[in-house]
Amino acid sequence: METGEKTEKALLAGGCFWCLEALFKRVPGVLSVTSGYCGGTAPHPTYEEVCEGTTGHAETVEVVFDLAVISYREILDFFWKFHDPTTLNRQGADIGEQYRSVIFYLDANQRELAELSKSAAQAAFDRPIVTSIEPAGHFWPAEAWHQKYYERNPDAPYCRFVIAPKLAKLR
Repeated sequence: METGEKTEKALLAGGCFWCLEALFKRVPGVLSVTSGYCGGTAPHPTYEEVCEGTTGHAETVEVVFDLAVISYREILDFFWKFHDPTTLNRQGADIGEQYRSVIFYLDANQRELAELSKSAAQAAFDRPIVTSIEPAGHFWPAEAWHQKYYERNPDAPYCRFVIAPKLAKLR
């Protein structure tokens, strides 16, 4: 990825990674989004293992963005809008620890900005935000069939009934 600009990464979990990937890909300044797993203990987790709840991983997106266009704080502002951070281990019909809401920080600056952002975002919600803020650890890219899922499967029921309405709101 040669942009000539300074880039940064954000690791964010907020339910199914298919949704976050499709949404973040449409944010100006985002250069790439990779679906994967973070926050668990097993190396090289598979989708099946993560779904079984035995690895401790959350479905996570790695968002690479151009700092000349968008800041980490602005990425977090989108994160709060893209999912419900007030439901523990759940997003809509997706239930389980792998669907928890987490900001995985990569350094002390990201941690501080995440804490400030979470406090500011609370005003928009009637219930307490349950999003955790944790050190990143290792990010494992998900299997190839998860990448660009919405783009490759726009007519799949999950895409039509869950992702498409969220994309319509973004426009």
